Amino acid sequence: MGHMWKLLILIPALAVLSACTSLLPKSRTETSSFESYDQARASIESLQPMVSKRDDLDKNGFKPGQHSNTINLTHADVVRRFVPSSLLKREDLDPGVLACLEARDACRGLEMNVVKLRKERLGNFFADFFNFKRHTETTGFRFNAVVLLVNDLVVFRSWGGQPAVKEVEESRNPLGPFQEIGPPVANSAATGK
Repeated sequence: MGHMWKLLILIPALAVLSACTSLLPKSRTETSSFESYDQARASIESLQPMVSKRDDLDKNGFKPGQHSNTINLTHADVVRRFVPSSLLKREDLDPGVLACLEARDACRGLEMNVVKLRKERLGNFFADFFNFKRHTETTGFRFNAVVLLVNDLVVFRSWGGQPAVKEVEESRNPLGPFQEIGPPVANSAATGK
């Protein structure tokens, strides 16, 4: 009978301890409906310079008026970005960039930044909670694109970014929650307070 009571106490205790990992914090950063880097890349690559229109951005999933983290570039912004040096020759510029620069006020640009990241703390709940050991993993992707338009015609597009983000951050504090009180105690002992 005594073993039965121990078992009845031990089973719920083990269930609680195993569920503690789910108590660790998780967060995510999402600025777009694109599920992957490749999906965002394919959307931008489908734009054909000197053929595609601004409406094609909407059809491909980039709705500049609604997409968060979109920067509208003026003609002056385009000049600063694509002609950074007086040593750059006209023939070095992409034909679409050149067309945009020559169009002056009809030239507009869009810089779109797509981020999808998931940050998760893993490991033992009690070690994390009491600040002995924390293990955080960040996964996802970052994508950015620049599209130049003259009136509503796409004249240039480029893209880049980070297709696979995998960051691991681990911290260990042998004294756990007391790790941070070391220096102030030493300073107050030295000053006699």
